[in-house]
Amino acid sequence: MKIFMCRHGQTTGDIEDRYGGDYDDHLTEVGKQQSMILTENLSDKGIEKVYVSTKIRAIETAQMIVNNFYCEMEVVTDLRERNQYGILTAMVKSKAKEKFPELVEQLKDYKNTIEGAEPNDSFEMRILNSIYQIAKESQKVVAIITHGGPIKTVLRQIEYHRDFKIEDCGYIELNVENQNIQIIKQKGIEPRD
Repeated sequence: MKIFMCRHGQTTGDIEDRYGGDYDDHLTEVGKQQSMILTENLSDKGIEKVYVSTKIRAIETAQMIVNNFYCEMEVVTDLRERNQYGILTAMVKSKAKEKFPELVEQLKDYKNTIEGAEPNDSFEMRILNSIYQIAKESQKVVAIITHGGPIKTVLRQIEYHRDFKIEDCGYIELNVENQNIQIIKQKGIEPRD
């Protein structure tokens, strides 16, 4: 199966500089424009179905694609972003740094799990299992609209970079067969290290 795994557009939490993850925020006007550009970029790919995270920002991005491609959309709970930020979720980053400097420091390594957060190992397993389940479906080409964390999880399985910068509406094109993931192309994604 060919999978276009895409990040949602810019959100209100992005411009407010909040810790996102499990925070459920909407797209901004810029985010809606980015989603339309993503839709245009995917328009000739033959997408038959869109799978999407439960978060509003992902659903709003996916809805634009579905409306333009006239295809089915399915919400998949396990495609949601990692709750990496635990008790810091939705906090403005500057306030979090003042109030919880030690937790903010721990967040510099994505493998750390602070209070109230989802462990990275279980998050990665959840994401990979979701992709493998989707790859068993009957479609030949699908899109997954999700978040930066799930995309980084896939990239780390193959490229082993510690971290990546993923632009709003950046995506990776994957070929997935029998739990084997191959990256065909990436757009709007660069390794940080």
